[in-house]
Amino acid sequence: MPLEGEYEPSTTQWVREQVEVYESSGGTKGTTLWDTGRPVVVLTTRGAESGKIRKAPVMRVEYGGRYAVVGSLGGSPRHPLWYFNVKADPHVELQDGPVKQDMMAHEATGEERAEWWQRAVAVFPRYADVQKKTSREFPVFVLEPVVGQ
Repeated sequence: MPLEGEYEPSTTQWVREQVEVYESSGGTKGTTLWDTGRPVVVLTTRGAESGKIRKAPVMRVEYGGRYAVVGSLGGSPRHPLWYFNVKADPHVELQDGPVKQDMMAHEATGEERAEWWQRAVAVFPRYADVQKKTSREFPVFVLEPVVGQ
């Protein structure tokens, strides 16, 4: 079941604009990260504190119908805000081009994290570089389609 509720756009201008372009075009425009040309998807979460719907473009890391999202925040010493939303409510929505799916997320650890980290770095090599900028290990969430919806 899709996430419903009041949508509150990001206060970060480029995030807000990219989500607007992505969604207003039905997923045919804004599908790459502006400065890299790498493919992105839109992650929709419910705000951990506000309960409002939040959206963020994240790198497209897909394998076998499952996706990973990496909480890099450009190498910042803190997690992105969406991290706390997913921890509080793992039911998310993912838009990959024109396709929207309900997904359940879990934080990968151990071997599963290592496998998905390799896939993420293959898609977006900058992850490896920005990981070196901080002592914080970037969280990796695996998103799996909700079955029977």
